[in-house]
Amino acid sequence: MSIAVGEINLKLPESAAAGVLLKNLYLSCDPYMRPRMRNSSGSYVGAFQPGSVSPLLSLSLYGVAKVLESGHPNFEKGDLVWGSTGWEEYTVSTEPGQLFKIQHKDVPLSYYTGILGMPGMTAYVGLYELCSPKKGEYVYVSAASGAVGQLVGQFAKLAGCYVVGSAGSQEKVDLLKNKFGFDEAFNYKEEQDLAAALKRYFPQGIDIYFENVGGKMLDAVLGNMRLRGRIAVCGMISQYNLESPEGVHNLASLIMNRIRMEGFIVSDHYHLYPKYLEMVVPKIKEGKIVYVEDTAEGLDNAPAALVGLFYGRNVGKQVVKVADD
Repeated sequence: MSIAVGEINLKLPESAAAGVLLKNLYLSCDPYMRPRMRNSSGSYVGAFQPGSVSPLLSLSLYGVAKVLESGHPNFEKGDLVWGSTGWEEYTVSTEPGQLFKIQHKDVPLSYYTGILGMPGMTAYVGLYELCSPKKGEYVYVSAASGAVGQLVGQFAKLAGCYVVGSAGSQEKVDLLKNKFGFDEAFNYKEEQDLAAALKRYFPQGIDIYFENVGGKMLDAVLGNMRLRGRIAVCGMISQYNLESPEGVHNLASLIMNRIRMEGFIVSDHYHLYPKYLEMVVPKIKEGKIVYVEDTAEGLDNAPAALVGLFYGRNVGKQVVKVADD
């Protein structure tokens, strides 16, 4: 691992006259960054290029920033924004259309890397738009204490569902039950038979599964789904470091139980962001939704924070604080 150090003139270059110059305040660590470290052929997003600063591609890295200079009509100096940026102290964005101006400033700015940013939208779209939860349904969330999972569980509880989550430590299991209000939770690392564990927690079967893990977990869930169940496929973190992905054997359940399983990319749904804010901001202020972050201080600690995601070291949303406002 190496850190590149360079100097820049804090002024918009002529080549980016219609862009914005950003001072990065918070950066987001997310599992989707791992697949970008390999050949991205066929992917919805390009691979990182070794030796270069994270490029602003069709979907780049996420962060919260302050506008230092703007040549774009939608942004002014001093605006706070969230959206596509780079893992650096300052970023010249030539694609301001991938930035959202922050309107609600009476909540922590770091929330715009999580509950009020991409992870929050991911939880909202996957649960509400794809799975349409109904009161009394049985919902299972894997990687449930992470940036997305903790919200999916709380949203499902607000919809009147019975919710169970899995995580990788007793500390996280306690967090799910005691802070996020899950009905039950279990440590998947302590289960020899995932299918049996799910049968124990869902004797009636699962109506909705929010998929964050893939592999053996997905296989076990497919064997425990109810008739006309729905699966929203958000990510497959267990597979990102494998040379050869694990196979899934219970796919016949999709047919027998008329299950709808759909993958999605959250950026396809950003037109719903105002609708999401209208729903979630009041609930944050009323204390009906809580959010837990794990903050690393300083850009030099960002690589270790990212690696920690794949070992379960983070508790809650992993954030890197780069600078104060």
